[in-house]
Amino acid sequence: MRLSSLRRTGWLRIFPPSAWLAGYKPAWLRHDAIAGVTLAAYAIPVSLAYAGLAGLPPQVGIYGYMLGGLGYALLGSSRQLAVGPTSAISLMIAGSVGALAGGDAVRFAQIASLSAFAVALLCLIAWLFKLSILIRLVSDSILVGFKAGAGLTIIMSQLPSLFGVAGGGHNFFDRAIRLAGQAGDANPLVLAIGVTAIVLLLLGERFLAGRPVGLAVVALSILMATLFGLPALGVPVTGNIPEGLPAFGVPTFGMLEFQELFPIAAGCVLLAYIEGVSAARSFAAKHGYGLDVRQEFLGLGAANLAVAFGHGYPVAGGLSQSAVNDAAGARTPLALVVCSVALALCLLFFTGLLTNLPKAVLAGIVFVAVYRLVDVGALLRMWRVSRIDFYAAVIALVSVLLLGILQGVLLAALASIFLLLGRASQPNIAFLGRLPGSGRYSDSARHEGVEPLVGVIAFRPEASLLYINAEMILDAVLRTLQKTPDVRMVACDLSASPYIDLAGARMLLDLHDELASRHVAFCIVGAHAQLRDLLRAEGLAEKTDSSEWLRTLDSVLGGGNAKDRSDLHRQQSVP
Repeated sequence: MRLSSLRRTGWLRIFPPSAWLAGYKPAWLRHDAIAGVTLAAYAIPVSLAYAGLAGLPPQVGIYGYMLGGLGYALLGSSRQLAVGPTSAISLMIAGSVGALAGGDAVRFAQIASLSAFAVALLCLIAWLFKLSILIRLVSDSILVGFKAGAGLTIIMSQLPSLFGVAGGGHNFFDRAIRLAGQAGDANPLVLAIGVTAIVLLLLGERFLAGRPVGLAVVALSILMATLFGLPALGVPVTGNIPEGLPAFGVPTFGMLEFQELFPIAAGCVLLAYIEGVSAARSFAAKHGYGLDVRQEFLGLGAANLAVAFGHGYPVAGGLSQSAVNDAAGARTPLALVVCSVALALCLLFFTGLLTNLPKAVLAGIVFVAVYRLVDVGALLRMWRVSRIDFYAAVIALVSVLLLGILQGVLLAALASIFLLLGRASQPNIAFLGRLPGSGRYSDSARHEGVEPLVGVIAFRPEASLLYINAEMILDAVLRTLQKTPDVRMVACDLSASPYIDLAGARMLLDLHDELASRHVAFCIVGAHAQLRDLLRAEGLAEKTDSSEWLRTLDSVLGGGNAKDRSDLHRQQSVP
């Protein structure tokens, strides 16, 4: 009985509705219903715009919001996250799938759906192997640069629609050059419509936050286009949008080789998971409930699986649509279900109203949705505070501008790993002196007035001792030894080193042997449990006094006193 109960609890844990439905309050239904309708009003213009950005028919964007929301509501752990097409993934699909489709619109749509299925499969694998560490794979600085590059790339991709020209190009700079060459052919009427839409949307953001301003702008633009016959005047419009719900079917398998499909799916998963979990965490903290970051793989996977069978393209949770959902009062994922029902009704009965929607308005909607991705303030702060973070952000930004969204996000992840390794390979090594009148020791380079240790070099590596930094630490100590006269002892304080690997332990062995050849004593103090185990295994207990490993630096250098010996674990060194 107990085993059965445990199993049931385990299954229920991966089905979040069992938790929020059990505690659902009738008063929440009104809030979720309003939030769902409001989200649908926001989603219609945005999904049309993002589908165009992805190079797919406009109704496919609506499919993404409708089916993705239903899938996430079943298995997602956030109560406010809204799932649908996003600007970055849309542009990624346009660039990567477009190159594989060879100009065939049918093949393009099939590969896009197959990509969504591959995303769902990778999410399941990531859930099984507990790969939620992906959220920490890309550093904040890399993410700032990536978002800025993505924002600029997306804006540049929409400027031709805003100016009424053909555009073209493979990356940001190529598009900018082509747009400059076509500037003389710009359609003033199209530009006026687009700029007016942008101004109205920005004013709506400023004074009518949380209201469906985008839908109102779309409705107004359709009305004006119909009344004044704008399509006949050369203003591009969306045209006929097929009525009805998507035709469900299995994605077309075997169209691509694994090595062609995997980079697209992996890039989508990485980008979608990081963006979705970041947004979901902020709302979970705001409303005081726990977020299961591993469960988010299942939520994202279910959303993309539903979209794949509905012939859509990869979707993700986004901050902007989630903010709309939250501001409208969403209490649970039931709001996503209401949104999906509202979008289904729109597909069944109201698509004819969207025929005369100017494409310049959709370009304006995309512009307003993504311009905040270019966070100049964050880049300037990094320049002032941490140059290495600034350079990392610039690498991500330039990689996106030059290579595109897919290659950019993968290169950003790779840059994050190298940034982490670079930082770990150059730890701060504090060469210590005694604080006057105390048994405390501090970094001589950071604090004035510390007393130098006569005949002794005491150093404290302020990081784990690993294969990537062991040689650098050894070289730094030997250089200091070379410059310091009459050294009788070298003391290594490991109190700031939480971990050591074999290379780190062997480095200490090499240091001991080098010092022994110079007739200089060597001792190790402040070693934690894992460090002591590895040091013994590597034979350092036979070459150094292992009884000193637990002691403080002052108890060894100053001869010790009763207090030091009775409190061996107390850390007396200060940063």
